[in-house]
Amino acid sequence: MTEAAALPGQPRGGVLSGPATARAVNVLAPNASAMTLDGTNTWILSEPGSGLAVVVDPGPLDETHLRRVISTAEQAGQRIALTLLTHGHPDHAEGAARFAELTRTKVRALDPALRLGDEGLGAGEVIGVGGLELRVVPTPGHTADSLCFHLPADAAVLTGDTVLGRGTTVVAHPDGRLGDYLDSLRRLRSLTVDDGVHTVLPGHGPVLEDAQGAVEFYLAHRAHRLAQVETAVENGHGTPGEVVAEVYADVDRSLWPAAELSVRAQLEYLRDHGLI
Repeated sequence: MTEAAALPGQPRGGVLSGPATARAVNVLAPNASAMTLDGTNTWILSEPGSGLAVVVDPGPLDETHLRRVISTAEQAGQRIALTLLTHGHPDHAEGAARFAELTRTKVRALDPALRLGDEGLGAGEVIGVGGLELRVVPTPGHTADSLCFHLPADAAVLTGDTVLGRGTTVVAHPDGRLGDYLDSLRRLRSLTVDDGVHTVLPGHGPVLEDAQGAVEFYLAHRAHRLAQVETAVENGHGTPGEVVAEVYADVDRSLWPAAELSVRAQLEYLRDHGLI
């Protein structure tokens, strides 16, 4: 067993940019950071042999990146026909308006403020472009407007920030809510069990080959963190900052502000369920 295979979700090694499945190609944005890992994954999706493509999450407002996404599609003989957003955080969506201008496409998202065009995205909706089929999966929690896209033909799901290729994601309180996030993880687990999804195409980090393993790890991790936060409060750590210092002591301090968002969401969840 390789080291990568031993990690949750079995992250795929090698180059992050390029073909990931028969229908998905990643163009990695140049915005690497502690929060974005290697950068934002911008996904180009198309049915084999089709001249039309869909782009999910154009990424930051970086002209070079946006034009590279377009040229990647053009080199494959494709015209970008539609732009989709998993959620509205700037590292995924800031470049969407400019990308739509360059490609003359509509932008569809759950949040009306992010759309360019009349159509939004609804739970269970099937999007068809050039023979490609995508199914909209509502997955609030990281943010209220978070969506995933199920790609049945590749037994894959595009998860945005709901499941990452490495590490775990932030529940971005107050917009994100932990109860919603746990429900979303269970919804993704159902996709792996009932619909045969085995590949995660994340918003950041490498492709995951074991979708069920990744989701199970996320659920176990959240349960463990909740127990730690509950214990910290019982031990007299009353503020989110104090809980972060206690529970996330092994995490790089540069990530503590993000960890505090998750702690606030955890405290809210524990209070709502009468556990603290």
